[in-house]
Amino acid sequence: MAIFKDYYPKPVTMRLSIILVFFVLFSCKDKTKEPNQSLPTKEAVGSTLSPSALIKAFQYQPQASPLISVHRGGVGLANYPENCLETIKYVNDSIAAVFEIDVAKTKDGILVLMHDHTLDRTTTGTDKLTNYTFNELQAFYLIDDFGTRTNFKIPKFTEVLKWSKANNAILTIDIKKSVDVAEVIQAIRENNAEDISIIITYDMEQANKAYQLAPDLLLSVSARNQQELNWLLESEIPTHNMIAFTGTRLSDTTLYNKLHKQGIKTMLGTLGNLDKQAETKGDSLYLKWQKLGIDVFATDRPFEAANALNILK
Repeated sequence: MAIFKDYYPKPVTMRLSIILVFFVLFSCKDKTKEPNQSLPTKEAVGSTLSPSALIKAFQYQPQASPLISVHRGGVGLANYPENCLETIKYVNDSIAAVFEIDVAKTKDGILVLMHDHTLDRTTTGTDKLTNYTFNELQAFYLIDDFGTRTNFKIPKFTEVLKWSKANNAILTIDIKKSVDVAEVIQAIRENNAEDISIIITYDMEQANKAYQLAPDLLLSVSARNQQELNWLLESEIPTHNMIAFTGTRLSDTTLYNKLHKQGIKTMLGTLGNLDKQAETKGDSLYLKWQKLGIDVFATDRPFEAANALNILK
């Protein structure tokens, strides 16, 4: 695999931050005739809470530019490990993207970025993450997907939140089983990071719990078929709080059309088979999928997808 650092040099000038671009491109529709679609007020989400800026920014708009969601903060990059703050910074230099990250918990209750239950694949350590305190983890280094040891360390979730807020980098947060969603929401609130945070949920139980705890935050919800969409529409979660993950396979375009009619953006997980198809048959497939109704591409090939969709900085 090519080393993208050499192939994609850092730009001399930068576009406006992705948050500002969202607000320029996405105008809020007047949905007063559809109560479930109107944007929430302070009273609707609690006297001390205001809706996340992402709730407005991520409303579906037909002419909006597509977005890239970088799987695990960046994978398959030489010298840049997954779930690593330095990797997020590196990718963010070239792509206006959102970053999917995995949040786990150490033995002493510190939230960190880590996908696996064990350290073996992504660090120089071994055994379960939960067997170590955060300070003990500092003895280990992150390794990239090619087995190369880097000088980077496992980052704290709060460290990533602070950098992302300062740099207007949006995070989609995958919460591991060792972590309660309430802990993640507390960390988001303590860092005033509501406007750059999306909570990932996989089923209605998770989605309902996240909404009850944080009705002001945008949620990634599962809508891989009509039944899952029906469950969402029958729930108490307003559609403006949703971005719909439609799975890792293409669905019939009628599903995308129905989501769009509800004002919900669609996210396709091209990571895996679809990314491999694009690598083999040509990156123009990303454009084809966009025309079918995909708004956000969750991918392991962020540079190639962004180049095909013409959204490099």
